[in-house]
Amino acid sequence: MNIPTNLKYTKDHEWVLVDGDVATVGITDFAQKELGDIVYVEVETLDQTLDKDEVFGTVEAVKTVSDLFLPLSGEIIEFNDSLESDPEKVNTDPYGDGWMVKVKISDASEIDALLSSEDYKALIGA
Repeated sequence: MNIPTNLKYTKDHEWVLVDGDVATVGITDFAQKELGDIVYVEVETLDQTLDKDEVFGTVEAVKTVSDLFLPLSGEIIEFNDSLESDPEKVNTDPYGDGWMVKVKISDASEIDALLSSEDYKALIGA
């Protein structure tokens, strides 16, 4: 299972790449495997400011639909438009081309509450 050490993680199986005051967010390799073939990613919160743990979108797989929870408070400043026509990128490259949103972080102290790769491995029993 791929769990990059340069990322932070949530208990809801999102990953976070922090670059200054912007965070890139997607779902983990573990999450995409659990969901199965992803057929649709919906994010209707572009340009909205949300609190940590609020739902920012949904991911739809063949068998289920799951909410996506924002790991850090902030404004959704970008959506990965390529997922509209190519949602399977979340399955094939969850930490690369399968990223979902970029967030302008409003409370940097929340970063400290995210899981390290080691903590996330322990959470999922990897």
